[in-house]
Amino acid sequence: MTTAFKNHGHDHGHCIEQALDWAAAKSTRRGVRLTPIRRRVFELVWQSHRPVGAYDILEILKGEKRNAQPPTVYRALDFLIELGLIHRIESLNAYIGCSDPQLAHPSQFLICRDCGIAAEISDKRIDGAIAALAEETGFVTGKRTLEVEGQCPNCRGGANHAR
Repeated sequence: MTTAFKNHGHDHGHCIEQALDWAAAKSTRRGVRLTPIRRRVFELVWQSHRPVGAYDILEILKGEKRNAQPPTVYRALDFLIELGLIHRIESLNAYIGCSDPQLAHPSQFLICRDCGIAAEISDKRIDGAIAALAEETGFVTGKRTLEVEGQCPNCRGGANHAR
């Protein structure tokens, strides 16, 4: 079971700390700055395992007495995506932290329709099947992100798990 769906014993604070360490290290390696606004947007994306929208982030920033505007948030999100630190979930028009930003990888997401938690999985077999089917048809793929909606084990079992 992915970390996102774990009900007990999951230390989400550790997830956030690890993600911030990855972000700082990757920014340094690339020679770019993880500015305070980029860092804060990153923290807000990582607040939970639920995808968060850009305007939700903007509202939080405005509540913190920052002079944030939509372009500021979108630039920070674009920066974080380019570094491979977060992903955009197209079907939700929202963003979620990358579970393994150290390596480039295909992404598949399991999204619970009840609680909203999204779990990133990266299965090379799925990506390989897509590539093989595309090749058979002469289709050249670009970005490959698969989003699957369903019900997580916690919701299916009736457990309450706020993150």
